[in-house]
Amino acid sequence: MSDHVTVTDDGPVRILRLNRPEKKNALTDAMYDTLSDALEDAAASAAIRCVVIAGGPAAFTAGADLNDFLRAARHADGLRPQALRFLHGLATAGKPLVAAVEGVAVGIGTTMLLHCDYAVAAEDARFQTPFVHLGLVPEAASSLLMPRLMGPRRAFEFLVMGRPFGAAEARAMGLVNEVVPAGEAEPPALKAAHQIAALPAEAVALSRRLIRGSPAEVEGRIDEEAALFKQRLRSAEAKAAFEAFFSRKG
Repeated sequence: MSDHVTVTDDGPVRILRLNRPEKKNALTDAMYDTLSDALEDAAASAAIRCVVIAGGPAAFTAGADLNDFLRAARHADGLRPQALRFLHGLATAGKPLVAAVEGVAVGIGTTMLLHCDYAVAAEDARFQTPFVHLGLVPEAASSLLMPRLMGPRRAFEFLVMGRPFGAAEARAMGLVNEVVPAGEAEPPALKAAHQIAALPAEAVALSRRLIRGSPAEVEGRIDEEAALFKQRLRSAEAKAAFEAFFSRKG
């Protein structure tokens, strides 16, 4: 359990709130485990019909904590097992997922939206997937899902070139459903979640399965990416990129 993730239930809607504002909600191993526990518990609960993932006013999440990446690189671990568990949890989530995005959404902060069924972004939201800039490769099956959503050329632009983009562009390419004023993403996200929760649960589950398809292909891509991620963490390119990043931070 992590104090940096709060889990509350609003009737049939479970709210997972990232709460590490001093680090822009960068995700640690403990945070990944808390998120995974909450998703798995929601899937098993008949009372929970929808899950909302939210951050704070300045940051949805700045991505994975780079100190964990650095530790993984030093020990040749690859993606941390806690992170991999969460990625598989997104791919196989038993209940609809809704996101409320404010501020920065970097790395997994962007790629997790590919697994959400509905997403609301504030107009000040900023998205980026700078994996290649760090000498790494995409994760969360984004190399499969993002080209399907927007085409291979746009996916290359974001996943390989790492170009940041804003909320209006995210909506235009289907990554989010709504764009609202800054600081107002959560109310419409909760409204959508309660609308979903009010629908016949079995019909929602069956329809969602038809829309999403079998999770096997997505889980297979998550594992393929993770294997390459492990190789890349040991590469000279990644080591140089991380050294440069931490020297700038120092």
